[in-house]
Amino acid sequence: MKRSRINRIMAEGAEMIRSYGFVLPPFGNWTPEDFRANRESAQNLITARCGWDITDYGAGDFDSMGLFLFTLRNGRLADLQRGGGMCYAEKLLISRQDQLSPMHTHALKAEDIINRGGATLVVELFGSDSDGNFDASRGGSVYCDGIRRDFSPGDKLKLAPGESVTLMPGDWHAFWGEGGDVLIGEVSTVNDDESDNIFREPIGRFSDIDEDEDPVHLLVSDYNTWLD
Repeated sequence: MKRSRINRIMAEGAEMIRSYGFVLPPFGNWTPEDFRANRESAQNLITARCGWDITDYGAGDFDSMGLFLFTLRNGRLADLQRGGGMCYAEKLLISRQDQLSPMHTHALKAEDIINRGGATLVVELFGSDSDGNFDASRGGSVYCDGIRRDFSPGDKLKLAPGESVTLMPGDWHAFWGEGGDVLIGEVSTVNDDESDNIFREPIGRFSDIDEDEDPVHLLVSDYNTWLD
């Protein structure tokens, strides 16, 4: 993706978030220079990979397949493994109209996906085989706002603003906005985007960046290179 496109997506996403009454934390406004100046005190943010995340999954067509994310907070895998401490994470996402977030699951993360505002959020569901692999013939069950809902393979949940679904490891899912763009909340166990996204197809989680202009804000995938 071109950095200029990422900068525009950030600005558009921030405006949509504000329009629904959400305010990003102060570090969401940091420039790359701000991050460098606060690198020592912000080490927890950097290690937890909190902040901006724009992806086209390496496919080069953000409008058709992509996602806007901002990780607000993220816990520690060590705490999750020992069963106590900061075991949770929270994100804001924007799924544009008909913009696919492709079929995937997680080995560790359980998550609530919440329609925070906008159009309808469609979530397509499949089950897993006994090894957790995608199984086009298997359904399962999820909880929508605490109410159990059984699904057949390929069923599509349609979540209106305020509605949510709880997805467990092994629940294969893809999602997109229907009828317009959707602001999404995600509340989950500790988030590890580098190793805990298991896609049905062999695609990338992060985008290659064409640096055609300077970044307004760093992406979480920039931290290793820009903050050395």
